[in-house]
Amino acid sequence: MTVSLDDVKQAAERIAGRVRRTPVIEVAPGLTFKLELLQHTGSFKPRGAFNRLLSAKDSGELTGQGIVAASGGNHGLAAAYAARELGVPARIFVPETTPAAKLGKLRTLDADIVQVGSEYAEAYQAALAAQDESGALLVHAYDQPEVVAGQGTVGLELLEQAGMFDTVLVAVGGGGLIAGIATAIGDNAQVVSVEPALAPTLQRALEVGEPTDGAVGGVAADSLGARRIGSLAFEAAQRYGVRTVLVDDEAIVAGRNELWRQYHLATEHGGATAYAALLSGAYRPAAGERVAVVVCGANTDPATLI
Repeated sequence: MTVSLDDVKQAAERIAGRVRRTPVIEVAPGLTFKLELLQHTGSFKPRGAFNRLLSAKDSGELTGQGIVAASGGNHGLAAAYAARELGVPARIFVPETTPAAKLGKLRTLDADIVQVGSEYAEAYQAALAAQDESGALLVHAYDQPEVVAGQGTVGLELLEQAGMFDTVLVAVGGGGLIAGIATAIGDNAQVVSVEPALAPTLQRALEVGEPTDGAVGGVAADSLGARRIGSLAFEAAQRYGVRTVLVDDEAIVAGRNELWRQYHLATEHGGATAYAALLSGAYRPAAGERVAVVVCGANTDPATLI
């Protein structure tokens, strides 16, 4: 099972008018930010959610039973938002540890919210059981072709908006975003995975040769806390030679603080993880290398930045 560049281009056509074309800014010579934190619901996730739902609507899979989804927060927001926009019910399973900022937003989107377990994997198992019982459409957080193709539209926009660049840094949890971006631009630029040191799902998989479960933790676990990298992300990482780097919690916190102090961007920890690789030196660009960073999530309590 793979996702092609044509799949990403078709997704871009399908979701046009449903998602924002988020801005790209050059913040320093050779350094560009793709501001996906300005997307609907505060992250890139509506791209994949809309592509999944609209594809299912076209095929007749989307029925009055609506959708079910499991999420650490951001995917649930996106799935609930897309379902509301398309007029179908949504049941969203989230861990009991979901941050209040995300839970509060989720409650405004007319979804049935179920809190279960302490991490994403437990919420996902509950969502699977609910899907089996109800026949609702399952909208996976990161490992469905339609979801990955939708996330890949971030990469298509970046190519159109940023002009020439050599490298793009992407935060990785389950891997839907990096799978889509690698598919969209992997033949044009180096794609670098940035993962929390306490949740190295992609690096672990590449080292052992297959996706494998592992412990997750740290400050970004609510958004980058998948136990196992998605099969689509693993395949795309191998196909496009994705490089991986790790950043510790201290670097992530510093990156988040710097994005606020220097650029007035209020990001969650997962949204700052890719930038943390540059700030900490975990990724060191070569002389003259042009780098793009996807700033991917804004669902945080701004009071924690002051």
